[in-house]
Amino acid sequence: MINQIDADCCGPTDSEAFDAQAKTGPAAPLSPIFEFERQGKTLIVTPVADLRELDYPQIEAGAREMLHLLKNGAIANVVIDFHKTDYYGSTALGFFVCVWKKIRTRGGKMAFCNISDHELEILNVTRLDKLWPICSSRAEAIRCVQA
Repeated sequence: MINQIDADCCGPTDSEAFDAQAKTGPAAPLSPIFEFERQGKTLIVTPVADLRELDYPQIEAGAREMLHLLKNGAIANVVIDFHKTDYYGSTALGFFVCVWKKIRTRGGKMAFCNISDHELEILNVTRLDKLWPICSSRAEAIRCVQA
């Protein structure tokens, strides 16, 4: 799971991650897995590649960056725009739930947009489609979270 940035997200502690890194040596630089944009109090997150389990280190690094952006409270809402992807695995799903919990505690909203049929099927099977609005466009998702 994702390294613990705050108490809301489960995963190994920073010291456990440090211990693991010390055993394996420094990690190679990772290419970003998420693009971030801000529109008022809404953070728009665009995964730039499929979020497969083998991409765990990249997902974890992107998750840390995103949680850091959410930390100060200036962001009220999150829109995740999947127009560049077709798949996400359980690590990404766990991260989405973590972000949703963090946003929800401060009265914010989260929405998904531009998801593929395959991504929608994953949400349907896991019943996570009941947690977040699924919008056909970014503009619709932004309107949804700002309403």
